[in-house]
Amino acid sequence: MTILDAIGNTSIVQLRKIVPTKCADILVKLEWENPTGSMKDRMAQAVISRAEQDGRLKPGDTVLEYTGGSTGTSLALVCAAKGYRIHIVTSDAFSQEKRDHMVALGAELTLVPSEGGRTTKKLVLDMIEAARKLSQQAHTFWTDQLNNHDSIAGYHALGEEIWTQTNGEVDAFVHCVGTAASSRGVATVLKRYKPSVKIVAVEPAESSVLLGGQPGPHKIEGVGIGYTPPLWEPALVDEILAVRTEDAKEMARRLAREEALFAGTSSGANVVAAIQVAQRLGPGKKVVTLMADSGLKYLSTDVYRSK
Repeated sequence: MTILDAIGNTSIVQLRKIVPTKCADILVKLEWENPTGSMKDRMAQAVISRAEQDGRLKPGDTVLEYTGGSTGTSLALVCAAKGYRIHIVTSDAFSQEKRDHMVALGAELTLVPSEGGRTTKKLVLDMIEAARKLSQQAHTFWTDQLNNHDSIAGYHALGEEIWTQTNGEVDAFVHCVGTAASSRGVATVLKRYKPSVKIVAVEPAESSVLLGGQPGPHKIEGVGIGYTPPLWEPALVDEILAVRTEDAKEMARRLAREEALFAGTSSGANVVAAIQVAQRLGPGKKVVTLMADSGLKYLSTDVYRSK
């Protein structure tokens, strides 16, 4: 057994306090139970192991990625466990905890400045360009998360877990879109078992590009890149909901206070959207969403920082 064997098989719990009456049940997967406190451990393990298997990643190579932090932390964990060096391109737009966590796991960081600490399309493109230049160095494997189909397979197990833990009684799956790999991986599995299951994608209202809006700055870390991600598969998605950053933050705070669930901002957005879906579906139905990562990653941000 290694630390990598601890990835996956996370718990699922039902929300009790914040769900309105005459509403479907809302179940949340506690993805912070993964070793780095994030669901991204699943994709990191898949991306690295598949690259090893087909020879793209060789002993002595350096792994490279651009990331808001959770993917980088997960890749750093897998690289530490397997003995690879790792170089991460990230930004001051993302929490200090995420950057410190990556460094603690052995990552070298390159920081790209943001516009006032906010996620924008320009920031994402600047980070990608910085990584592209670094990828030209010898013995470098660029995981390139926005274009890497291996990451989708990393979430197939998450779909299987949801199906098993709900005894097949899942009527909708709701989740924020970053790279779109997690929603796509889960949707592929759930729709194979139950074609009628509703897949609902969530994006920041300030940058609602999947609904045809203009890209804009927002503070829901790790999602809403400002353009349609290459891994987006609209055929698997039944609905798209937009959630404001402030509503996502407030829901994250409520989840901590009222449900004892300490999660990040995207988890708050997930629950805001899941409640909308659950109100429409009504009693007797089940909506599943994710606590994508731990609130411990956001203690220095205005989501939780005490005044």
